[in-house]
Amino acid sequence: MRRIYLLSIILVIASFSSCNESAKKNQTVRKEVYGTHNGKEVYLLTLTNKTGNVIKLTNFGARITWIEIPDRNGKKDNITFGYDTFEETIDGDISFGTTLGRYAHRIANGKFTLDGVEYNLPLNAGKNSWSGGKAGWHSVVWDTEIIKDSKYPAVKFTYVSPDMEAGFPGTMNVEVIYTWTDNNEIVMDYTASTDKKTVLNITNHAYFNLRGAGNGDILDHKLTIKASAFTPVNSVMIPTGEIRPVAGTPFDFTIPHIVGERIDENEEQLIIGNGYDCNYVLDNKEEVDAIVFDPVSGRMLEVITDQPGLQLYTGNFLNETKIGYGGKIYNFRSGLCLETAHYPDSPNHPDFPTTTLNPGDTFKSTTVYRFSVK
Repeated sequence: MRRIYLLSIILVIASFSSCNESAKKNQTVRKEVYGTHNGKEVYLLTLTNKTGNVIKLTNFGARITWIEIPDRNGKKDNITFGYDTFEETIDGDISFGTTLGRYAHRIANGKFTLDGVEYNLPLNAGKNSWSGGKAGWHSVVWDTEIIKDSKYPAVKFTYVSPDMEAGFPGTMNVEVIYTWTDNNEIVMDYTASTDKKTVLNITNHAYFNLRGAGNGDILDHKLTIKASAFTPVNSVMIPTGEIRPVAGTPFDFTIPHIVGERIDENEEQLIIGNGYDCNYVLDNKEEVDAIVFDPVSGRMLEVITDQPGLQLYTGNFLNETKIGYGGKIYNFRSGLCLETAHYPDSPNHPDFPTTTLNPGDTFKSTTVYRFSVK
């Protein structure tokens, strides 16, 4: 059902390519210079759908910087983390809303082996590598194209990752297309190819607070994750290789639970992560893989993906140094991430779904963030 839904979105978008002129009347993409980085122009792109709702993107890190949607009373607010200026973005938490790669999440000891060759990666998470190191895809300037023949506002970001960038083999061509539909869906289409055998794990690292970014914590948000198992980790957040059932644990969100209901229980995995920082093994049986609902604003987020995993992170290391839009402070547990991807450290766990990408093959994946109210 989920794959049919994702395919239907793609087909609907494609089917309206001949209606470009009428589409322009109902949607806009505004592009403006946001700053410069390493000699390249950085842009801020504002996408407005026909309902008047807005998201903002930037080619620095191919990231989402703003999602402005109404609550149940029609009052609009931004519900994702970001900064007022590019200078603040550079100086602040560089991961907010970014596209993570070449390998999102951790790789143990910054090492993996392909065909008997060991590859060494930069260490930026203790003795481990996280998301390509400090110079990962979240910190580079991507090429930008406004897609003019789209039914809905859409932007394509592309990047050529050179052979051995951050220690990864193969020159990789990667693109992310963001489409902002009139149903308040952010559709993220990922495509990648390589000229050498390599590994790939790509995701988006947006933080969400459905009451409004900087408006308190997310502990009373109600969460559902359609996953019967998760991958427990060791003391340095590396998967042990076990696939553990969630039943009977604080990690069971197969039926809705308040995020803060069990977050401080005396449970080993919660203690290691200082809260939820966990990869879920998605059941991939239903259209929607995860749901977040804020009972105060009435805003709801549904996550739909074809990826096998979902990383739940509850902002356990946010602190008062994170000052975002309008001077709002992003405090401890004031946002959560739902990152659709493969499992952390998969190259070192042959029993996990493979993240190997071979020359001649094309990686394609779609994730949807769908917003509504009730």
